[in-house]
Amino acid sequence: MNNSRSQVVCFGEILWDILPGGTVPGGAPMNVAYHLHQLKESPALITRVGNDEKGEELKKILAEKQIDTSLLQTDLTRPTGIVYGTANERGDMKYEIVAPSAWDFIEATAAAIEKVRASAYFVCGSLAARDVTSQLSLFTFLAAAKTSVVDINLRQPFFGEALIGQLLQHAAIAKLNSDELDLLSRWWAIEGDLKDRMSWLQQRFNLDTVIVTRGAEGAAVFHEDSMYEHPGYKVNVVDTVGSGDAFLAGFLHRRLQKDSISNALNFASRLGAFVASRSGAWPAYTLRDIEQLLYL
Repeated sequence: MNNSRSQVVCFGEILWDILPGGTVPGGAPMNVAYHLHQLKESPALITRVGNDEKGEELKKILAEKQIDTSLLQTDLTRPTGIVYGTANERGDMKYEIVAPSAWDFIEATAAAIEKVRASAYFVCGSLAARDVTSQLSLFTFLAAAKTSVVDINLRQPFFGEALIGQLLQHAAIAKLNSDELDLLSRWWAIEGDLKDRMSWLQQRFNLDTVIVTRGAEGAAVFHEDSMYEHPGYKVNVVDTVGSGDAFLAGFLHRRLQKDSISNALNFASRLGAFVASRSGAWPAYTLRDIEQLLYL
């Protein structure tokens, strides 16, 4: 599928998550694109799969979901990505991300650059910068984007202080979780409460918006000079795979609809909680399912 009017372009890893409950498609950019599509947006995906059975299956799934695959690349020598995931007693996941994989070698084609330039949001994560080839492509796209959304996904050992700083310098919107904020605070000696630290990041990197997800404690957004907080939705957590990606998709969806920061945060929190209450990153749902989630 080729949708030239994509309002959001997602860049980075596409792979198979091999989880305790089975093998499912995944990768943060792919997850964000899936949820945007569920919310009736028209995302595009810049990524790379191997010339293998796993890659063909991913292509088939994306086609079935009607996600724009016009920028999907095929690598003739490297395999489609695989991640092995295990859960702790709280349902939080630990990942072994196999390298190298096809998505480490994404090329910045002219068609992809033009698609990024024409979109409202360009979404990427720090994991996609672990190899120099995709990293160089990523910075090319960041330079072309109108509004860059950088999701700080700190997966050992694929990150470093200098790289994260460079990515944030190119971002308009930064999203991270509370553990990642704690690490950045240690790196850069950021002090104070949550608001102080989010404000510091906004000013240091000239960001429009800083988003921090806090698990069971909800989420917060610092936008311009204002702080917005949401206590979260109480659900029975099955696993947290993809819940942060769903949150981001929900937030961008509501902002594309010109909704307020407060309402976008509320909707994003609702969607993230719903996904955490289901197995895997791609549960089937409708907007009505999300609206019926009780606020507690």
